[in-house]
Amino acid sequence: MQPGKAPVRKRVASKRPQARVTKPSRAAPRVASGATPVRAKPLALGDLSQLLGYSIRRAQLWIFKEFSRQLAAFEMSPAQFSVLCVIDANPGVNQLAVAQLLSIERAGLGRLVDHLEGRGLVRRTASAINRRYYVLYLTETGTALLGRLRPAAAASDKALAAKIGPRAYKELRQALSIFVGDA
Repeated sequence: MQPGKAPVRKRVASKRPQARVTKPSRAAPRVASGATPVRAKPLALGDLSQLLGYSIRRAQLWIFKEFSRQLAAFEMSPAQFSVLCVIDANPGVNQLAVAQLLSIERAGLGRLVDHLEGRGLVRRTASAINRRYYVLYLTETGTALLGRLRPAAAASDKALAAKIGPRAYKELRQALSIFVGDA
């Protein structure tokens, strides 16, 4: 040990047994035979029930679930469907432009396109104008699949119209049209 320096003490782990923490059971509480189970009071939303944004988010979750169910038979996600639609409407579109239009991060879109390209649905080539960018085209297989996906998308919209009624569906589409293309 050098003069003027205090000795360094090593920490020794305590050998005391630690108290065991148990997680609460997720199973329903047991009820004595013949007794009626006590129903828990439903949770209140509080201020959330008054916020339009919360209602829109809940509607979006329902719509996404329904749309995903419709697309499941094709092993397609709503995001993949969106990318196919944009490429179909804009053959030779810049990959970055697709990401911006659909509000998808560039890396996320890259993975989506990799997947679609791996399935033979999309062809990606370097842009002739700017070789730093890729441009996208649907393959014949991609075009054919998109043709089969469109009725599934329409069925999803039809389910929404059935849930809220045709008049409310029309009014909702009109009210939300202001946000289409507003990134």
